[in-house]
Amino acid sequence: MLVRDAIGYALADMGVSTVFGVVGSGNFHFTNAMIERGARFVAARHEGGAATMADAYARMSGEVGVLSLHQGCGYTNAITGIAEAAKSNTPLLVLTAEATEPTSNFFIDQEGIGNGVGAVSMRVRSPLTALDDVTRAFNLCRDGQRTVVLNVPLDVQDMLFQGNTAKRTYVRAAAPQPASDEVARFAELILSAERPVFVAGRGSRSRGSKEAVQVLAEQAGALVATSAVARGMFNDDPWSIDVSGGFSSPLTAELIAGADLIVGFGCALNMWTMRHGKLIAEDASVVQVDTNPTAIGRHRDVTLGLFGGVAETAEATSAWLEAKGMTHREGYRTAEVKSRIETGLRWNQVAFDDESGDGLIDPRTLSATLNTMLPTERIVSVDSGNFLGYPSMYLDVPDEYGFCFTQAFQSVGLGLATGLGAALAQPHRLPVVACGDGGFLMGISELETAVRLKLPLLVVVYNDSMYGAEVHHFGTDGPPLDSVTFPDTDIAAIARGYGCEAATVRNVTDLHPVESWLAADPDRPLVIDAKIVSREGSWWLQEAFGH
Repeated sequence: MLVRDAIGYALADMGVSTVFGVVGSGNFHFTNAMIERGARFVAARHEGGAATMADAYARMSGEVGVLSLHQGCGYTNAITGIAEAAKSNTPLLVLTAEATEPTSNFFIDQEGIGNGVGAVSMRVRSPLTALDDVTRAFNLCRDGQRTVVLNVPLDVQDMLFQGNTAKRTYVRAAAPQPASDEVARFAELILSAERPVFVAGRGSRSRGSKEAVQVLAEQAGALVATSAVARGMFNDDPWSIDVSGGFSSPLTAELIAGADLIVGFGCALNMWTMRHGKLIAEDASVVQVDTNPTAIGRHRDVTLGLFGGVAETAEATSAWLEAKGMTHREGYRTAEVKSRIETGLRWNQVAFDDESGDGLIDPRTLSATLNTMLPTERIVSVDSGNFLGYPSMYLDVPDEYGFCFTQAFQSVGLGLATGLGAALAQPHRLPVVACGDGGFLMGISELETAVRLKLPLLVVVYNDSMYGAEVHHFGTDGPPLDSVTFPDTDIAAIARGYGCEAATVRNVTDLHPVESWLAADPDRPLVIDAKIVSREGSWWLQEAFGH
């Protein structure tokens, strides 16, 4: 058996079920070895799309995502997606061939590039160590929640495998337990707080974490919120105040800013989640719980940092409080707050003046209308741009696995590929992708992938014929904007050319094709070219750029 085959077999044996990529000569054999062992290979049209699909699949499935790449240019084509995954701590294994001969056209410093974008670079060192190298890389992805680039040199691939052929299995590592003295300090902060708010991030999606946080919140009298990437986690909790940060509704922002204790569970508490710190009162205590010690206090000073698993920390703190006789307190959970949450929390409950007209539809009207038309079981993915707050907050999601948000790198153009990866991870849900016209056209090659896979994908293009974030950031009274504005593009016609159904939407009536498409049990995408009103920066953009 050659090394290249041993690598593919081992990964399949460790549980890899789906692999994304673009195949060239360098990754042909280990990709086929995974397929031979039962893994599904999803062929993308561009390595950048494949990287983002693998990232989204990992986020929405709970599995390690696997990306297969050709050496050199195949690898560099995927770098933006790899950087996004690394910044998001996505468990993604990038299996890439590597040219080690400096005279090769494909030769580059792949190890340096991987480290440079925040991934962990590793290498298959020899025929003797090959499976040990693969296993270490896979375990670091899963246990360390890291993006790992595993370089597989071309010459090593073609050698006879000399290692142990025993089947490799994966054993999940236990999450760390918090120190007992830190648990006591945390409990004391809870006891002294009158208006606590718990904010759960993606680190709270581990098994048992949601329930443990809710039990502790009940004891503490805390309101519960999420970061954007964990949206939907507390949908069934009457004390949920939805998303903390730039997407917050006015009431959500008010309640968080009024807290005297803010606790981040597996949450970075970064500038987006805390609105550049504006959501944290000057006298509020801040606690951060994380399994990565370097994440604690990275974005802001904290009163207390706890190194431990979310479930483990919440359960230990609950036990401490229960031992003191505290099983329930009112705290922030007053009758007045509950009434306000029920009647005015969500953006769909906030009144606005519909600005639709002159052949353009208000993006709020578009999003709110779609929300009533689409089935509850959906998975929403969004690209980056001025528009992104509208689908992110007006389209409801069923739970924390219903919203895929590849925005850590703030790259435009990842939305469509994100939607494909999310769709394959949650095949029982209607996949919905929201893009701006710029981002959609950047990633449009993957529309063919969606058609080929026969995905019932709803793609909503918020088309304002410009890079809206830049236009509204610099303003019409500033420098010329010719570089970021474009003629109107008939995106519906382009989509039909790819084999999609398509419709141009200028008002609510034009959305009727969505109902027809849903009723037909679709097996191909529907692309909505929505010509939107875009006269000013959206509320989240004004918050982000401070204007």
